[in-house]
Amino acid sequence: MKRSSSKSKECSFNAEDGYVRMFLRGRPVTMHVPDQQRESYSLDHKVALPDRKLKLQWVYGYRGRDCRSNLYLLPTGEIVYFNASVVVLYNTEEQQQRHYLGHNDDVKCLSVHPDRVTIATGQMAGNSKDGKLLAPHVRVWDSVSLNTLHVIGMGVFDRAVTCVAFSKSNGGAFLCAVDDANDHILSVWNWQKEKQLADVKCSNDSVLAAVFHPMDANLIVTCGKSHINFWTMEGNTLSKRQGLFEKHEKPKYVLCVAFAENGDAITGDSSGNIYVWAKGGNRISQQVSGAHEGGIFSLCVLKDGTAVSGGGKDRKVVLWDHDYRKQAEMEVGESFGPVRALAEGKPGELFIGTTKNAVIRAAFPDTLTPIVQGHTDELWGLDVHPSMEQFVTCSQDRQVHLWDTNSHQPLWSKTIEDPGRSAGFHPSGAVLAVGTMTGRWLVLDTDTRDLVSMHTDGNEIISNIKYSPDGNFLAVASHDNFVYIYAVTENGRKYSRVGKCTGHSSFVTHLDWSVDSQYLVTNSGDYEILFWEASGGKHVTNMDTVRNLEWATSTCTLGFNTFGIWPDGADGTDINAVCRSHDGSLLASADDFGKVHLFSFPCSQPRAPSHEYGGHSSHVTNVAFLHDNSQLISTGGKDTSILQWVVA
Repeated sequence: MKRSSSKSKECSFNAEDGYVRMFLRGRPVTMHVPDQQRESYSLDHKVALPDRKLKLQWVYGYRGRDCRSNLYLLPTGEIVYFNASVVVLYNTEEQQQRHYLGHNDDVKCLSVHPDRVTIATGQMAGNSKDGKLLAPHVRVWDSVSLNTLHVIGMGVFDRAVTCVAFSKSNGGAFLCAVDDANDHILSVWNWQKEKQLADVKCSNDSVLAAVFHPMDANLIVTCGKSHINFWTMEGNTLSKRQGLFEKHEKPKYVLCVAFAENGDAITGDSSGNIYVWAKGGNRISQQVSGAHEGGIFSLCVLKDGTAVSGGGKDRKVVLWDHDYRKQAEMEVGESFGPVRALAEGKPGELFIGTTKNAVIRAAFPDTLTPIVQGHTDELWGLDVHPSMEQFVTCSQDRQVHLWDTNSHQPLWSKTIEDPGRSAGFHPSGAVLAVGTMTGRWLVLDTDTRDLVSMHTDGNEIISNIKYSPDGNFLAVASHDNFVYIYAVTENGRKYSRVGKCTGHSSFVTHLDWSVDSQYLVTNSGDYEILFWEASGGKHVTNMDTVRNLEWATSTCTLGFNTFGIWPDGADGTDINAVCRSHDGSLLASADDFGKVHLFSFPCSQPRAPSHEYGGHSSHVTNVAFLHDNSQLISTGGKDTSILQWVVA
């Protein structure tokens, strides 16, 4: 028997029978080589890096669901905020974004220096693909050049830096940070020397804000679960005075703190009260009880000395005069959620970040324009429009968004009954199918977003839903190990089930159609590659039938043309998605370590070289090239972010 020599314990090529065998964590995966490549194929052939690269162009969404004080206006006219591991500088007038990409995991906090150019951002601990811990730290960087100036606290912070702030009064020489470890350590740094000056155990309970007093560089105010503390730094010690509530209602949480022009501290709490703490003291000098119904998540003192507060439960933004009398209020729509952060814009203008990951440009009395929108829960579903610069996403937040890649806004959004998981456009673009986490799947009209059709197959996750290239079939892949096949008529308006593919012994993960719409190939959770006849779902076992088929898409992570994406020692869950460009020259993959990779296609040599791109924080769940290959869209799972890359 003629065997080609194998250079890798993880891969072998059997020339006689025309297959490559790869091992994923010890499991064999057999992939059949097309006839025209059998003679010339060798495992040792070197593959070139792709001649194209990716450049991050747009970040959709904002992290408002669990972060605070993370929205500011810079003198450049850009607002700065973060999502996943990217800090976004967004010029809303010119519709342009720039991106600071120094972090390698979720950014959790942000502070702007008094010079309004230097920025500090803190991140959480992460994991690299070789299992090493990526240490939490603070990065100080220049918002004009995007150069990193200093990296602080590497090896000092334990879990995540959740609060960071520059001092205001001594030229901004100090930086304080809070580590989200059990003791919530508050530390103060000379950031230019990268030297720690003092640290102290702050609180057993969560700390939601830590800020320097604007007139005293040695005074820091922290607040959080049932506390507000005033810290004085002397040398390298921090001494604490607790805020005394005395006769006032003690809230469960003090949620935010800001400072009036005269140096008074102003707090908003979970009971909806605003308390004023007289400058330098730890007692309440004034109160506005019931300022909001429910919690007050944000306070912002404007340049003219008036204050704005943002409510959780009531979603109200309220303007207060210098004596804390209500001047005006407006309400953020329910679809955008409670107010999370407030920033002063140009005169008369406000920016509002919300807990549903939106940013709104606002002006009293009632102007509210959404400028950033995003998903709020685990995001997997993605597909691109067959002929237009549009794509669809669906997430476990039950939202389906149809996005325009030029305006970067949703053309429409629709709330569905079940958490979404997968999506696919009909080749005509007239309808799109959405698979959910419950076995239900639905078809929407892409123009009107009306519900065209609804079906249920099994009661498990619909991991993949894809129309055949001719538009006459729909394949619905489920975690119940089956693929359901429907005949499609009336341009995607009528569906009748014609087959069920049975043969996988684990949940179905990916599927592709042949160019002639006659066959399907599927992957499963136990690394099987199976082939099926479209017309009735019959399992094809004769490899000569399918070995030379051309596939309309390459989204299966296991297959002869894609197996080069797998790194050494990979587990079959390390790569979540793969997608070939429509011109057949590139292959993009989405991995579990926050990375998007770009390979040359076909990618049929072991461990092919790739360009690697960060930006997402946890697992990247999906990738797709726009119809004209000009851009790539990637989605993040837990980070719920959508990144749009230029292919250049």
